[in-house]
This record gives sequence, structure tokens and C-alpha cells, in this order.
Amino acid sequence: MIAKPNRLPNLFINVFFIVVCLLIALPFVLVISISLSSETSLQQLGYRFIPSEWSFEAYRIVFEKPETLLRGYGVTILITALGTALSLFMTALMAYPISRTDFRYNRPITFYVFFTMLFNGGLIPFYILMTQYLHLKNTLAALIIPAVMSPFNIMIMKGFLDKISKEIIESAKMDGAKEFRIFLTIILPLSTPALATLGLFIAFGYWNEWFYAMLFLDGDKYIPLQLLLVRILSQAEFLANSPMAEVADKLRFAEFPTLSVRMAMAIVAGGPMLIVFPFFQKYFVKGITVGSLKG
Repeated sequence: MIAKPNRLPNLFINVFFIVVCLLIALPFVLVISISLSSETSLQQLGYRFIPSEWSFEAYRIVFEKPETLLRGYGVTILITALGTALSLFMTALMAYPISRTDFRYNRPITFYVFFTMLFNGGLIPFYILMTQYLHLKNTLAALIIPAVMSPFNIMIMKGFLDKISKEIIESAKMDGAKEFRIFLTIILPLSTPALATLGLFIAFGYWNEWFYAMLFLDGDKYIPLQLLLVRILSQAEFLANSPMAEVADKLRFAEFPTLSVRMAMAIVAGGPMLIVFPFFQKYFVKGITVGSLKG
């Protein structure tokens, strides 16, 4: 007779992961609830998963100037798309030669890449380079170029490319393929899991970028979404906390919903990336595990 399988371990595992998923989702639900709560109820009753007093005031403030917000979305989407594509290509282009054992200078270049993970030139030389020598102040390139090459991403990509069979490359060479064609037609398609994983990380970095915008942008033409939301909150809080109580703007922001606006900004800024992530999930899981396999 065939013994019946014991379903208790599977039941325990399923229940465990259901609880874990709920614990992961609850903070996001709480953020949504806070963004839909009135400031008075938050101050008196604290945070609750179900708002005691519903209010859309936070979203009204965030969307008070929709044209500015849409322009910020457009700039952020543009630099995320261009920056991610360029960064993936340059990262793979750098990682491929140093992953080849038949490349004479793979060890010195690998050490050079790793060395830049430990030391950098500092903020002031970086600012002088970008503004005085490259003349990228008040340009979109100032938001894209600084994050194009990451030594950490290069090392991750190198680790993945190390696992690709060298016999495939030798076979392509015997068929007359040149190095750049091998890279484009063989290496990049085989690296789809790693590229998707790194692309997700890089896209998150570009989407949440605000520091370079604060450094290199003076006007509002190319202001990204994250910096725009920070400015909205900072200006409103300044008016709300101003000692000049007789100022009309101060009176308008006297009851500024600071807590709920912060959460509403988090929803507005992070929502699109939550939609994008499921499309990369299958590649993401494979990409973070394939580096641990041998052969």
C-alpha cells in the first residue's frame, strides 16, 4: 500500500507564508489609510487601518497644480527609461570583458572597478566636474550620467557572466562571429534574468532620485517627481510654521495636513513602480538565484 502523504507540513508552510505576506502588505495598507484620514483624527487618535474620519485633503493639496505634477512625472519617466537602458548596456559592456578569462587585463580592470566601490573623489570635485568641465548644469544629462555606471552592478553582472559556458563563445568564434556580435546576439539574450534584475534595481534608483536634481537644477523645467513632492511639503510646512500669523498664506496652511500629505506623496511617488514590479518578478527571482548555481 502507498502511504498517504502528510499534508501537515505543507499546511504549516502555506499558513506561514500567508502570515508573512500579510505582514508585508499591512504597512502599505496603513500608508493608504493615513493618506485618506483627516489631520485632526490622526493627531487625536493616531494611526488606524480604517480611517475614523475620511478626508481627501492630502490628495487635493498634492494635485493642486496638476500640470506641474504631470511635468514631474514626465521628467521622472524619461530619465528612468533612458537611464535604465543606458546603464544596463554600459554595465553589460563593462562586465563582459572582465568576465573573460582569456582577456589579458581582466584582473587589473576588475580591481579598478572594485577599488571605486571603496573610495570616491568626494562631493565637491564631483560637482566641479559636472558643472565646470562637463557643463551639465540644468540639463537632463545631469540626472542620468552620474548613475549610469555602478561598480556594484558591474560586479553582479560579472558574476552572472562567469557562469555562461565559454564553449558557446568559442563555437561562435569558429563560425566567424566577432566579439561585438557575440556580445549582442549571444551574451545579452542569455543574460536576460540578470539584466531584468539589475534593471529593476536601476529603475528604482532613477525613479527615487532627487539628490542630483537638487545639486544641478536651478529652475523647474527638468525637476523630477521626487524633488517636486519634497518642495511641495517643505514650502507648505514653512507657511504653516511661520511666526507671521497675520499673513494670508499662513492662515491658508494653518491646518496643513502634514502627516496625511506625506503618505499621499508616498502613494503618488511609489505607485507606478508597484505596478511595474510584477512584470519583472519572474526574471527577478531567477536573476537573484542563478548566481548561486554552478556549471
